Amino acid sequence: MINHATILERIDTRPISSPPSIRHRSLSEPCLPARLPSTAVIRREANLAAPKSLLAQLVRDASHKTDSLKEAMSTKITITDSPPQPQVPSQEFSSTSPPSPLQRIFSLARITKANEPWKDPEPWEVLRAVENKNVNYLMEVRDRAFHALVRPSGGVTPLIHAMHIGKSHHDVAIILLGAFSRYINHLDEMDFAKKETRSLLVSLRGSLKVAIDYGLQSSQSDLLASFLQTLVMSEGDTWIQEQVKLVGIALRQGPSAHPVDVARSSVKRVATRALGKAPLIADLEDYISNAAVDLLMMGAWSLALESFSGDRIPPYYFARDDRVYRVFVERLDQHRDDIDRRLSGRLKSQLATLRSALRGRARSWHVSPFPSSFYKEADFPATRAKLNCWNQILMTPDSACILHILSIVSR
Repeated sequence: MINHATILERIDTRPISSPPSIRHRSLSEPCLPARLPSTAVIRREANLAAPKSLLAQLVRDASHKTDSLKEAMSTKITITDSPPQPQVPSQEFSSTSPPSPLQRIFSLARITKANEPWKDPEPWEVLRAVENKNVNYLMEVRDRAFHALVRPSGGVTPLIHAMHIGKSHHDVAIILLGAFSRYINHLDEMDFAKKETRSLLVSLRGSLKVAIDYGLQSSQSDLLASFLQTLVMSEGDTWIQEQVKLVGIALRQGPSAHPVDVARSSVKRVATRALGKAPLIADLEDYISNAAVDLLMMGAWSLALESFSGDRIPPYYFARDDRVYRVFVERLDQHRDDIDRRLSGRLKSQLATLRSALRGRARSWHVSPFPSSFYKEADFPATRAKLNCWNQILMTPDSACILHILSIVSR
């Protein structure tokens, strides 16, 4: 049995509660929402908030890099050979107006996109870049996928495509030619031995040969000398050394072997048959004469080194201004005693003739008249008639001048 006395007593003593009050319903009143801010206000607020967000992001990145650096310094590093990663070109803002915060954010997005894996361009993309004169894209292709600049599409390479368009794209052709020259200059003998490099050079030479033929057909002769120079450079030092040996053999045999013709034909043989039948082009003839004279000096000096020890003329000086001539003269002065004692009379005359005839030559590579001391330096019998004959052939290309002189001193 349960005792509920306490509960009943509490209920009996609790005061009676008042009835609940009725809550009156509030009347509805019309309201107008605030209008949205204008575009100018939104842009102003964004310009104010963006630097703070960008600064916070930079702080987070810096702290993350600091933590990564500390972790890397405390970790043992294992060095492994890995291919170099392509460098991403830096993005620069215009110097006329400072970049806004929104532009900075967009530039970060562009840099992030640039860090994405590179995909080799399609041939039509390179041709479109040539048409649009998109030099920046062509330079990126040069650095990341050089083979795309010499790869034909529909039988047309980017260089030929630029020449087909006409004079308006002459600067694009020069840029492509500069890319070819830059690529070749960065190769060494080990690179020339690689199969991939040889295959790429074959495509490059084919593009240049077609460009030479097309330039002759369309009378676009202003770049022919540069085409031929790049074509000769692509043959490498091995080709230069082989031609020096051939010219040296012709010099040893004397005038009957026509050493000047051998030197000139060696340079022309690099190009196509159309070049051999082409009319006289000043710049092209200048380069051929310059290269032929360099082969003659290098060939004559190689014959001299068979009788005494000395330094050879570096092959990378070939057909580059008057570098070969300057080194040639230095070698002659350095080994003057060895030349007088050990060389044959014919070879001494050939060396003296080359030195005297090419003294003071200008860019046209035409030789100047003999100085008064020439006959003494050449040390060979000469008559007044031969001197008059020489004066009559002045202002002719190097081939005729040097061939005439060599025919005299070799008798």
